[in-house]
Amino acid sequence: MKLLIVESPAKAKTISKYLDGKYTVKASVGHVRDLPKSNIKAIDIEGGFIPRYEISKGKEKVVAEIETLAKKADEILLATDPDREGEAIAWHLSELIKDKLGESGIKNQESKRVIRRVTYHEITKEAIEEALKNPRAIDQNLRRAQEARRVLDRLVGYDLSGIIWKKVRYGLSAGRVQSPALRILVEREREIRSFKPETFWVLSANVESKTGGQFTLICVEEPRDKKLVEKILEVGNRDAWIVSDLSESEAKRSPKAPFITSTLQQAASSRLGFAPSRTMGIAQKLYEAGHITYMRTDSTILSASAMSQIAPVVEKKFGKGLFEARTYTKKSKNAQEAHEAIRPTHFDVYGAGATDEAEALYRLIWERTVASQMVDAKTLRSKITVKVGSGEIPDFAITGTRVLSPGWLMADQGARGEDVELPKVSLNEKLNLLDLISTEKQTEPPPRYSEAGLVKELEKRGIGRPSTYASIIKTIEDRGYVTKESKALKPTDTGEVVSGFLEENFANYISDSFTAEMEDKLDDIANGDREYEKTLSEFYKPFQKEVKSKEKMEKATNLGEGPKEFPCPICKGPMIIKLGKAGRFLSCEKFPDCMGARAIDGKELEGPKETGEMCPECKTGKLIERDGKFGRFISCNKYPKCKFIKKDAELERKNSTGVSCPVCKDGMMTERRGRFGLFYSCSNYPKCKNAIKAKPTGQLCPTCGALMMLGTKTIPERCSDKLCPNHNPHKLTQ
Repeated sequence: MKLLIVESPAKAKTISKYLDGKYTVKASVGHVRDLPKSNIKAIDIEGGFIPRYEISKGKEKVVAEIETLAKKADEILLATDPDREGEAIAWHLSELIKDKLGESGIKNQESKRVIRRVTYHEITKEAIEEALKNPRAIDQNLRRAQEARRVLDRLVGYDLSGIIWKKVRYGLSAGRVQSPALRILVEREREIRSFKPETFWVLSANVESKTGGQFTLICVEEPRDKKLVEKILEVGNRDAWIVSDLSESEAKRSPKAPFITSTLQQAASSRLGFAPSRTMGIAQKLYEAGHITYMRTDSTILSASAMSQIAPVVEKKFGKGLFEARTYTKKSKNAQEAHEAIRPTHFDVYGAGATDEAEALYRLIWERTVASQMVDAKTLRSKITVKVGSGEIPDFAITGTRVLSPGWLMADQGARGEDVELPKVSLNEKLNLLDLISTEKQTEPPPRYSEAGLVKELEKRGIGRPSTYASIIKTIEDRGYVTKESKALKPTDTGEVVSGFLEENFANYISDSFTAEMEDKLDDIANGDREYEKTLSEFYKPFQKEVKSKEKMEKATNLGEGPKEFPCPICKGPMIIKLGKAGRFLSCEKFPDCMGARAIDGKELEGPKETGEMCPECKTGKLIERDGKFGRFISCNKYPKCKFIKKDAELERKNSTGVSCPVCKDGMMTERRGRFGLFYSCSNYPKCKNAIKAKPTGQLCPTCGALMMLGTKTIPERCSDKLCPNHNPHKLTQ
């Protein structure tokens, strides 16, 4: 028997179709081993930063199945993704199989069993067959680079998070790459706050040519002086408007390069409104279904086979003479691996994908790739300049652009924009003024970063790599460090406090230069030009020393003086800014002697009030009413030793789903709101901690007995236990 192991069931299904039963194809369902949660057990620093891996929770069954199949196999091929992450998964699988079967090398002389690695950049019959002809050993350099990143991120994350817990607030976190990304957002927020707007005026004139064509001219200056505005209005309404200059020039617009990971995320965000993590999830499914090439890449290269496919498609769909072979050079000095650009696997397939979102993303990739190999678009740029009277006020002008020959824009209509065609006028022609308007405006601060904008900025600064952009943004959003307002990322109070603390105490370690240099060093490990242990040792010794030096600093309870206009509501004394779980607030500087508090906007916060009841849980505490993130509630004053919370009977009745909890058999599944939105948990919490992400349907899973919950349009119902195969019922038939 021949065994081929991939990551996902979807990929296993697609590849199986191409192998005609010659291989048993098994999915590892992602990583099978990882570092333990406890940092004490995770890494042997003294022994040379040796990670102590353990089988990931929930993967025991998958690993056992793979080991059973491996015993029967004469040949084992590891066909995971063609990047560092994929190389690492292949190595972990290889190590587990060898440990189980007692093999010390690649080949066991008795069983003749061989474990080899195969890679491909697209899931097509041709690509898979070619990969099987060229098996190789696991690339230890790539694997070590991924291991170095994982160990480095763990060391930085645990040590920085530990000091933040002690000095700022329990439960906060920091990371080697997430913290520089957060700093970029916070720096922009400070720019916005410190920005001082200036008033200016935009003057527009609606005019008519002698042929009757109407158009709008804009003053070439935006005056800041109201008197100048009045003068322009006076002279403009009094004097003649004469065409003083006409210019027309042809220009070429060249197509953009095929997508790499970062540009795909940016385009999908701006055109389709997808978050980077959403884009990568959809792209992963398109790749696994064999519709596109591998989606984590820094390369803009297209293979010869791709070019040969594009030429006839361009001629058939858009006409003769429009194909032009082009080669693009990646500007970034950092290229993780020499992949191909993200492109369709078959260009004669104009639409692909199981959902509307997948179809939209596939179409975006198809259009960009085909357009990249087409002739330039030709445009006509025209400008009309008008002089008013003797020229004592600024000129008015308008610029128009018209597409003469669309070229590549025929394939990528979304890049076209709007044509602005101007009427035919002649030099020295007198125009008829229809209306002259002044509009008062204010200069605006630099905009907040969108997700696409942050990806572009991270790439420009050399922070992170294609495989990490989406996870960086998702992490700082999930941590509650940023929120999304429309499409803009805005730091929360907590995010600003964490970033400020790190900037003040660990500026070197969250700087652009340090983060980019560390990425370069990881690249060097991947290329075999740098040693794993030496790299980590050079970083960790000074870093650990820096962290230890901060142990004796005082806790950052005071974040600065509060506004003078908001004195303490109780003693009328000054207030200071503090950080709570709900964000920043104002506290009396005499706390705990004085309990006065206000919201950051000055609204008075009522302190905890005793209800006169004893706690029914611990029998010694008193019940108090206090403010929480989602309103006021009643709990024991012995918290956190006693975690009793008095339930609001009316609210419990209103939020109850009517579905019994299958764990304790006593409570009801109730709608609640948490940090990440709505969820459903047992009404007997915290005694029973059964909780699920979506509304329960009332049915039990026929596979594991857990509650079934509402799914999506395409998957109406699924198991609430994410370890159960029925959690992804659409994959059971794959």
